[in-house]
Amino acid sequence: MRRCPLCHNTQTSLFHRNKKRDMYTCHHCQLVFSDAASHLPPSVEKQRYQESGEGKQPALTQFLTSLISQCEQNSEQPLSGLNFGRVLDPSSLLGIGNNQHKISQYDPFFAPDHQVLKHHYDYICCFKVFEHFRFPFKEWSLLGSMLKPGGWLAIKTKLLTDPSTFDKWHHKNNLTHVSFYQHATFEYLAEQAGFKLLFAPNDLILVQKPSGSDITRDLSSFAES
Repeated sequence: MRRCPLCHNTQTSLFHRNKKRDMYTCHHCQLVFSDAASHLPPSVEKQRYQESGEGKQPALTQFLTSLISQCEQNSEQPLSGLNFGRVLDPSSLLGIGNNQHKISQYDPFFAPDHQVLKHHYDYICCFKVFEHFRFPFKEWSLLGSMLKPGGWLAIKTKLLTDPSTFDKWHHKNNLTHVSFYQHATFEYLAEQAGFKLLFAPNDLILVQKPSGSDITRDLSSFAES
C-alpha cells in the first residue's frame, strides 16, 4: 500500500504498470502518482530539463505576459509576482510587463534562491511544473502560503480527463512527470484550502486565495496554448 504524496491517505491502489514504472491512484483525492522508486536521479532530471527548457521559453513568456496583463486590471498598484518551477531567460524576463512590476523566479535546479520563497505575491505562475512535483503536498502548501489575500495561482498542466485511456496518454511517457491530476484533485485541494477554483481552456487551472471581499473577476481570457 502506497501513501498518497498529496493528501497522505493510504487508500491507494495500483493504477497502471509498464516496463519503466508503476503508477498508483489515490481514492481520496484522485491523484495518480508514480512509484518513488522509479523517480529519476536529480542529475538526470536536471539534464532533461536543460535539454527541453529552451523550447518552452516563448510559451512561458506569453503565459506570464497574459497573466500580468489581466492582473493589472484588478490593481492600480505595482504587482509582485513569482515564476515558480521554471526559469525565463534574462532577455525574455526583461520584455515582460514594465519596470514598475517585480517578477521573482524560483527553480530548484536553475534558480534555487530560497529567499524568494519567504515573500508574498499578487500572482504565482506555475507553467507545466505541477506534473514534476514529487511531494505535491509540500509544494501546494508552500504556494498557498506565498499568495497574498486575493492573489492568483495560475497553473498550466494537463489534466487526466479519462482514466480509462491512461495507457495511451503520451503525457505519462515523460519520466520527469510523476504526478497527474484530475478535476477532482484540484476540487479537493481548493475545498480544503477554501480557495476559489476555475478550470479554463487550454489546460489552465486558476486558483484564488480569499481576500475577504467577493472578487469574481474571470481571468480565463488569458488562457493560451
